[in-house]
Amino acid sequence: MKGKNTILRLTYTAILAAAYAALTFVLAPISYGPIQYRVSEALTIAPFFIPCSIWGLWAGCILSNLYTGSVLDIIFGGLATLLAGIGTSYFGSKGNTVKNRVLGCLMPVLFNAVIVGVVLTWGYQIREFESPLKSYAFNALTVGLGEAGVLYLIGYPLLKQLPKIKFFREYAEKINGK
Repeated sequence: MKGKNTILRLTYTAILAAAYAALTFVLAPISYGPIQYRVSEALTIAPFFIPCSIWGLWAGCILSNLYTGSVLDIIFGGLATLLAGIGTSYFGSKGNTVKNRVLGCLMPVLFNAVIVGVVLTWGYQIREFESPLKSYAFNALTVGLGEAGVLYLIGYPLLKQLPKIKFFREYAEKINGK
């Protein structure tokens, strides 16, 4: 059964990576830049239920950021997604409560705002203000607001509804080896 579970996890991870990348590419005009609404980020709630999702999201983000051709996007965008996935998984392991759902959704918002804000300000030199710190604060804010919109308008309702779906519960248990 262990080998079968490994294949299931790998397959699930690959599908999640492909779904993240496809959503990002299809919605490219709103998925990139200093003001972005990356709808694929709603998938970052997956580690709340299925910890191995972290790797699929990480791979999907890297694939998505290949589109920009920027090594900074690929490395640091992937890092932000990886750290966000770890944080979201942590809160999911604490139980599906309102507090943990809110904090789980907050992880992608924080990590992307901080890390992507740095990439935009110092990597791409996107500076709306004379002061680099004010520009960073602005870039972090715009990325964070877009991320919060996706996570709390799409991701949070998914966190509430998915456990109510029998197929999802059974599938998550199978992938998690329970």
